[in-house]
Amino acid sequence: MAHRTFGLPISRRYGVALLIIILALLSGCGANGTIDGDTPGTFNHYVVYPFSELIQHLADWFGGNYGISIIVMTLLVRIVLMPLMIRQQTGQMAMREKMKAMQPELAQLKEKYQSKKDPESARKQQQETMQLYAKYGVNPLAMGCLPLIIQLPILTGLYYAIRMTPELKEHSFLWFKLGATDPIMPLVAAAVYLVQSIIMQRMSGSSAESGPQKQLAGLVYLSPIMMGLFSFSAPAALPLYWAVGGVFMIGQSYLAHWLYARRKAKGNGIVPIADVKSANN
Repeated sequence: MAHRTFGLPISRRYGVALLIIILALLSGCGANGTIDGDTPGTFNHYVVYPFSELIQHLADWFGGNYGISIIVMTLLVRIVLMPLMIRQQTGQMAMREKMKAMQPELAQLKEKYQSKKDPESARKQQQETMQLYAKYGVNPLAMGCLPLIIQLPILTGLYYAIRMTPELKEHSFLWFKLGATDPIMPLVAAAVYLVQSIIMQRMSGSSAESGPQKQLAGLVYLSPIMMGLFSFSAPAALPLYWAVGGVFMIGQSYLAHWLYARRKAKGNGIVPIADVKSANN
């Protein structure tokens, strides 16, 4: 049934699956070479190489400190992507409120057809469910993967630029060498992503104690575990990049939550269509 998808927003499911695929590909993609202006490949030439050049220029501005360069570059990319991501997050918040408002009628509809197993009843239930979606303005597919698709080549390009910039390999930052593995940075990156996952789950109002959320609670720990495992075999520059990006996303989540709450307080938030109709009656 379509309403079963409401256990976890569709975009969140796709996002988790996409993250797993990305991490698996990035960890096994053999990006162990170096990048320069002669490196073959359209993606390398137009995305990876420009990022690599920017990283080197930033490092020059900071006295040859490639660790600070990675941090600044990561923040710049995240700031550029932030309006798109905040728009997606606030849209998800609005959609979750509509879903929550719809749940009583959805439960009644399920109970109405619970004892009816014939094809005609199934068709009518599906039709009435779609009508209920339209009544509340709910479109699960509206929270799709477009923002993820847009940011994917950017973040992937930055990943490869960090991994393939030869000047990074011999430089140190804090206690670790950027081009070598480090036993601490993977734990830092995993901890940041764990905090981020928990915060996002709490902000979404998800409860791991009931329904499908209980079955999907393990997803909160999946990305931090995979992030940590991949980081142990990656140059320390990469978990540094992931940790900085994760900290930024935590702040971005709080900002999106604050902006949505402020918009609702001013009466500009997206409310269920049914509530609007009730208020006008």
